[in-house]
Amino acid sequence: MIERKVKSVRSLERGIDVLLEIHRSRAASLRELHESTGLPKATLLRMLLTLSKRGLVWQRIADGAFLPSRLHKVVDWDADSASALAELASPHLAELSRRIAWPSVLAVPRLDHVEIIETNSSLNRLDSAVLGPIGLKLSYIHTATGRAYLAACDAVERAAIINRLKPRDASPGSVAALERIVAQTSARGWSERDPPHPWPDRNRQEVVTDGRRSIAVPVRVHGHAVAAINITWPSHRMQMKDVLAQHLSTLQATAAAIGRAAEEKGGQFELGVALAQLPASALVPRP
Repeated sequence: MIERKVKSVRSLERGIDVLLEIHRSRAASLRELHESTGLPKATLLRMLLTLSKRGLVWQRIADGAFLPSRLHKVVDWDADSASALAELASPHLAELSRRIAWPSVLAVPRLDHVEIIETNSSLNRLDSAVLGPIGLKLSYIHTATGRAYLAACDAVERAAIINRLKPRDASPGSVAALERIVAQTSARGWSERDPPHPWPDRNRQEVVTDGRRSIAVPVRVHGHAVAAINITWPSHRMQMKDVLAQHLSTLQATAAAIGRAAEEKGGQFELGVALAQLPASALVPRP
C-alpha cells in the first residue's frame, strides 16, 4: 500500500477525473465537461489534448464531442466495434473534407437500416444543410449509403435484410427491380439513389424531395463489407457524370484507407446484428 504521507499529484487527479467523466457520459462536449468538472475550458483543452495524444480519448468530427478511445490496447477491440470504426475513420473523413467540397457520412449496418456513426458535414456544409446527426437511420433501399452496403454484403445477410424490408403485398416486379439495383450496384462498385424503388421504407419521401444527390461505396475489412461511406451534394450544383469523374476515385481511396486501418488494428467488426449468422427461420418470408 502506498504510504499515506505521500502527496497525490493534483493535476493528475484532475486529468483522471476528466477521463472518468468522458467514460461515464460516453460522449461529452467541452461545455459539458466544464459544467461537470468545474475546470476552466482552457485547462480542459490542455488535458484533452494530452489525453488525445496518449490515445485515451478522441474528438468526433460530427459534433465536436470527446469520446473514450476504443483503439487503446487496454480496451477490448470488439467491445464496441462501431465506435472503434468511427474513431479509425474520423481522420480519413477529415482528409476527405479537404479534398472534396461536399460532405460525407459513414454508416454501419443494423437490422433494417444503416446507422450514421460519423460525418464530416461540420467541416463541409452542404449549402447550409448538415448531414447526420449521429445515430440517424438510413434506408437500405432508398439511400446511396444503404444500397452500397446492401450490394456489398454477402448473399445470406442481404436475403435477411430484404426479407425484413419486403412489404407483405410486394409485387414480383418490385422484388425484381430491387434485384436489378443490387446487381447493377455490385457490378460497378458504387451506388446512387436512382432509380427510385416503390417499397415504403424509411427516407423514401426525403430522398425524393430534398434536392440532393449522393454516391456511396462500401468499406471492406478483409474482403467483407462492414460499412458504407458517401458523398452528398445539391443536385443543381454538379452533374452525376462530373462527380464520378472528379471524386469517385477519391471516395474509393478513402473507403480503402479506412478498411486498411481496421485490418491493421485487428478485430472482427461484428457491427450491429450479425445477419449472416441468423438462424434459417429468420430468412423465411413473413406470413
